Amino acid sequence: MSGKKYQIVQLASMGQEIDAALAERYRVLFLDGHEDVQGQLAAAPHASVAITSVRKGITRQTMAALPGLRAVCSWGVGYETLDMQWAREHGIVASNTPRVLDDCVADLAWALLLTAARRTHVGDRYVKGGQWRSIGAFPLSTRVWGKRLGIVGLGRIGLAIAERGRGFGMQVRYHNRRPRPQTDYGFEPSLAALAEWADFLVLACPGGPQTRHLVDAQVLRALGPQGILVNIARGSVVDEAALVQALERGELGGAGLDVLANEPSVPAPLMQMDRVALMPHVGSATHETRADMSRLVHDNAVSFLETGRLLTPIGDD
Repeated sequence: MSGKKYQIVQLASMGQEIDAALAERYRVLFLDGHEDVQGQLAAAPHASVAITSVRKGITRQTMAALPGLRAVCSWGVGYETLDMQWAREHGIVASNTPRVLDDCVADLAWALLLTAARRTHVGDRYVKGGQWRSIGAFPLSTRVWGKRLGIVGLGRIGLAIAERGRGFGMQVRYHNRRPRPQTDYGFEPSLAALAEWADFLVLACPGGPQTRHLVDAQVLRALGPQGILVNIARGSVVDEAALVQALERGELGGAGLDVLANEPSVPAPLMQMDRVALMPHVGSATHETRADMSRLVHDNAVSFLETGRLLTPIGDD
């Protein structure tokens, strides 16, 4: 094995079918689950492609240990776990898997929005637990139709969320690094002002240092005791301690969260609150979308090895 000239180092599995397809076509050093990944990299000095995922990431130490590395193909739309600065400085390009997961993540954002507003998670327990003994006893919930929808991050997923808002007769505004003139949604340069205006505030922005605690106590107070926060972005975007405090004090109406700051750890107060709907970071977790994501990683790797070009390079909006 040590005599092989590996073309690919695979740090994360793409599923049995895609793993087999890669191994049939190329010489692959498969390291997913290996106890000493860093120690094995010396066997692949000629590998020009590394395959990973947003959960596994790739460090500068890993890239530095692969002198032939020219491209990183990552599973997932986020890339905060990839050391992109080091990669760029050393002429290494990277791809992710956008577009194929946009609709599934937007669907889950809306599932959480509707759940938090209409309390369907509470109603399910209410019926299954035998508490439903008379009509009209279940507490009233919040109407969604015709309300005001604020979106933080109007990228592809944000746009998909906004389009679904049209179907609910909602006014839509957004906060972004810059306006998107190709849309007719209202741009709000102040996040606090957007939160004050919105009934629902949905987070669809990237994670990483630039957006850490973007939603802080001030923004949560602006969203207010009737407002609902939905986060399908990254847990780091929200000041979680401030979120818990706002909910406990009644300064925020509710929340629907697919992501948390220290996953899979969940703050105990959030576990006890009926006003909070939780999911275990599964925005793209459907059979169809996960298969599409893995296939796109495969196609990016093949394209780079055959043509020197990535199909979906990071930063190509």
